[in-house]
Amino acid sequence: MVRSTPRKTYPQPSGLNRGIDFLIDAHWTPEQALAVVELLDDLRNRIWNHYQSSLFELLRQNIQTECRRHRHA
Repeated sequence: MVRSTPRKTYPQPSGLNRGIDFLIDAHWTPEQALAVVELLDDLRNRIWNHYQSSLFELLRQNIQTECRRHRHA
């Protein structure tokens, strides 16, 4: 029976702490790592530009909810 070694989990901005592992090669060249970072930046910018007003509204609502929680805590 093969047992997998538990992996260290890192906090995610989404708050998720369970799910499917996503392994990243630990031996990328700096050029490969930069290409991935640039891809993610481009993806983030395109999503932000398309959903900007909706995202602002959602962020505003989340901030208001957090403020109410802190006032009632």
